[in-house]
Amino acid sequence: MQHLGIDVSAKSLTVCLAAPCGKRETFTIDNTPQGHKKLIRRLTSKRLTARVALEASGNYGLDLALALHAAPGIEAMVVNPRVARDFARAQCSRSKTDAVDAEVLVEFVQRMPFVLHQPPSSERLELRCLTRRLDELTQKRAAEKARLHSATLSKVLSPVVARDIKTHIRFLDKRIEVLQREALSLIRRHEPLQQDFLLICSAPGFAAKSALRLLGELCVLPADMSNRQWVAYAGLDPAHYQSGSSVLKPSRISRRGHSGLRAGLFLPALCARKNNPNVRAFYQQLCERGKKPLQAIVAIMRKLLHALHGMLKNRTPFDGDKFRKLAPSAP
Repeated sequence: MQHLGIDVSAKSLTVCLAAPCGKRETFTIDNTPQGHKKLIRRLTSKRLTARVALEASGNYGLDLALALHAAPGIEAMVVNPRVARDFARAQCSRSKTDAVDAEVLVEFVQRMPFVLHQPPSSERLELRCLTRRLDELTQKRAAEKARLHSATLSKVLSPVVARDIKTHIRFLDKRIEVLQREALSLIRRHEPLQQDFLLICSAPGFAAKSALRLLGELCVLPADMSNRQWVAYAGLDPAHYQSGSSVLKPSRISRRGHSGLRAGLFLPALCARKNNPNVRAFYQQLCERGKKPLQAIVAIMRKLLHALHGMLKNRTPFDGDKFRKLAPSAP
């Protein structure tokens, strides 16, 4: 079996190929569909199997991962960049070049447990692309509104600038509206996505926009991930720091996960605390135990993510009693 490590950049792929005999070769090909086909032909020309490791590099490596997954006899693994970096440090790697990174990935795929990359369906990838673009435009619009507020308070700023900011905000409003309609239309055309969307909307704190944002990230996750893995993926898992008897720092969330997923849970958690009696009771219970308000909100975010995992897995709507059962009222 051949083993490959591929360092992905925008225009090229640096490949380190370890042959079955142990010989290694490093070469570079274009990061284009033609370059992907050339690499696949080279790997399959002698009817040998291959295992490939590449770092998760966003859109730059997406087409390559899909092409390798579709090729017979080739298994691909997409490695978390943080994991690859820690592995390189464990190897005492002192240099940082594309060739060195490719060699590190070869060592990784040979020594570490292999996790086969299972790409989501095309419609789920499209939905994630749409929701991430929506998030980008929403952030731009918020920044422009902040600039407009600052411009209206200034007596020396040119009125032309304020008019231009207003024009840009109206443009962003139209683009956001168009993309939202396209995302909702995509969901309606695919029954599994429609069911997931309605289930998320049944949870407290989630309206159409917040459910759309969250579904775009959750729908591409592997179906066999556990609720704890979802929490770790969002960076909401607790991180402990203790050494001996003298060093014991307070536990915090790790934040080593998807910041957009955490942001998508924050406002729904606030709304759920305010409007849902079960969530409000859970929040009050945590505050009575000495938790700070923000800590209690983070706990609600984590528990909501647990609830969403069970809802989507079991195809059941939100059940407040499972979140936190209310005490019976006095007669």
